[in-house]
Amino acid sequence: MKKLYSIITGTGSYLPEKRVKNEDFLSYDFYDSNGEKLPASNEDIVNKFLEITTIAERRYAEDGQSTSDLALYAAQRAIESAGIDKEELDYIIFAHNFGETSADNNRMDILPSLASRLKQKLGIANPDTVAYDMLFGCPGWVQAVIQADYNLRSGDSKKILVVGADVLSRIADPHDRDSMIYADGAGAAILEARESETPTGILGSGSQSDTLEYANMLHMGYSYEKGLADTKALFLKMNGRRLYQYALENVPKAIKATLDKLGLHINAIKKVLIHQANGKMDDAILSRLYKLYGIKDVPEGVMPMTISWLGNSSVATVPTLFDRIRRGKLMPHEINTGDIMVMASVGAGMNINCVVYKMD
Repeated sequence: MKKLYSIITGTGSYLPEKRVKNEDFLSYDFYDSNGEKLPASNEDIVNKFLEITTIAERRYAEDGQSTSDLALYAAQRAIESAGIDKEELDYIIFAHNFGETSADNNRMDILPSLASRLKQKLGIANPDTVAYDMLFGCPGWVQAVIQADYNLRSGDSKKILVVGADVLSRIADPHDRDSMIYADGAGAAILEARESETPTGILGSGSQSDTLEYANMLHMGYSYEKGLADTKALFLKMNGRRLYQYALENVPKAIKATLDKLGLHINAIKKVLIHQANGKMDDAILSRLYKLYGIKDVPEGVMPMTISWLGNSSVATVPTLFDRIRRGKLMPHEINTGDIMVMASVGAGMNINCVVYKMD
């Protein structure tokens, strides 16, 4: 008997052209949370940062680019890749965390919603194309894919655009060494409903929000530098050490729970596309995932990575990974028909989610 499945028929991503290397931070003044200047030299701070995160470079939006501008480029490429008429879209779901920031004002602007702005920039006239935002921390794009899957399998819709974009460079405290983690970017996908007698596309998913003890591990706060703090501008703050441990303990279990629900073993998974938060952390997460199955050695090439040269662009990391593999721009990684992959993310909330996808 045929069932409805959600198939990704097109993808797109956008990487800002501005490259910011680690050495560009050598002239910064870094402080701790008490407002005291860090005693280590900037060279030592930068070298230690590279060792811990594997990040050597990241992309920043140009001053004249907004979050929805980045999303527009990714969305256009996804629509072109899918070969669809944009007026046929039933939904546009836009995942982000900080709205439409500008180069001279980091305050969140979400009126109108970024999805509405994107729909306008795409020139879509159809009023039945419903546009709304998804705020779910770094896992926002994956969660928007899960939401799209629900809509498609219900028969409510046939074609959905899911976009993830953030400009983290504008909400990162320049006096906090954690600011070196963050980057800007956008990724998008077109999902379509398709009938099939055999499972294909999205096979299943899982999500959780662990708020009771962990809601504030990522939050907004004043700059570590007193002069900037006096302006009352808010910046992204992170309890990095605690977040690292939380992710190691919980993400592998969340992925395995989703695979168990589907009756799949980790050996059936060709690729694990995980949120590019921290290179060392992602390696440790993957290692712990395989250990849950009694496997000591992780197969080579199972986890594509871009964080060393793209940094952490929040909601954009997973769709960017998928798009670059799909377009042959992250060789030797490739995903072929019949391959099963996992897309997983962890972030503010604390939220964790996972999608298991079989290539059509």
